[in-house]
Amino acid sequence: MKKLFAGIVCAATLTACGGAQKSSEAADSTAVATPAATMLWRLAAVVADSAVVFGHHDDTAYGHDWSYEPGRSDVLETSGRYPGLMNWDLGLVELGDSVQLDGVPLAFIRSEVLAQHERGGINAISWHPRNPASGGDSWDVSAAPVGEAVKPGTALNDTLRVWLGRAADFVCSLTDGSGRRIPVLFRPWHEHTGSWFWWGKEHCTPEEYKALWRLTREVFDARGVDNAVWVYSPDRLDSVGEYAERYPGDGYVDILGADAYHFGGTEGISDFNARARRQLAGAMALSARNGKLIALSETGSEGLPVSDWYSKVLAPLLAEYPVAYVCVWRNARHDVKPGHFYAPYKGHPAEADFRSFTENPRVLMAGEIKE
Repeated sequence: MKKLFAGIVCAATLTACGGAQKSSEAADSTAVATPAATMLWRLAAVVADSAVVFGHHDDTAYGHDWSYEPGRSDVLETSGRYPGLMNWDLGLVELGDSVQLDGVPLAFIRSEVLAQHERGGINAISWHPRNPASGGDSWDVSAAPVGEAVKPGTALNDTLRVWLGRAADFVCSLTDGSGRRIPVLFRPWHEHTGSWFWWGKEHCTPEEYKALWRLTREVFDARGVDNAVWVYSPDRLDSVGEYAERYPGDGYVDILGADAYHFGGTEGISDFNARARRQLAGAMALSARNGKLIALSETGSEGLPVSDWYSKVLAPLLAEYPVAYVCVWRNARHDVKPGHFYAPYKGHPAEADFRSFTENPRVLMAGEIKE
């Protein structure tokens, strides 16, 4: 375990700090000083303490029966604390829009990233960009643009580079009151082992996917992004070995994630456990070779039909693997998308179980992650 932790710390120093070209170089003072490296050191310390950071998507933007009310959070109102991690999505930033795909203003995200940072929490960013070939959303697979988009000199490549630049500029704009960049976990091109997104496995080859990831990192590095911690996150796998099939390389990734959802009620528990363990086993196998941290980067049970899901399903999974953080998806307003929530709200039958889960000293909320 000490050897693995040493490898994680080494990776935290090397790979988050100025691009793939530095991943094979000796650590230097410039690398150690980057915001991304600081984030990785904090998460490595979480793993060393056998703890895990709990996260929630769009936590302070809206909840079960509210939206954009200062200070509100369904997690806060059921557990007494803000989540240790808040995830935000940048979908539509690529078009230059001021509002992302779920209607959250990008200016609001910027302010909430700062607020979460100031309360001692961590921020994460996912991205659901439009399909550059069809103009549809991320789920539009009527056109498969990856192969063409990664070829230099093509119109799609030009478009993608502009889009990547806009996303990079937003990440760079996340600063504290002193102008220092705030570190964020950045998780692009996620769930690529499924085929529901245009970058999924049926819509591009493994080499094309790797090229997409590497191009993304290239553009971010060229823009001077030093506050992004790069998270690779497959979803469903047919085998443990499939986890690394589209892995772009150690110099392009900082954290090995896994996205896994529980579908249905009690009858879906065994299927969820099997899928999540297969994905985390894949992450662990790769981590054993490169020393990188692992995470349950996106998970949850929509509507929480199993009222003790957090203590009886999620907690045992987290106890089995050295996961640095876990993030459940959002709580949509009940009058906008009924039943679409992953953390309980005040008065929900799962509230007491969730509170008990968050009171476990091993589960870290905002203000509880070592600086």
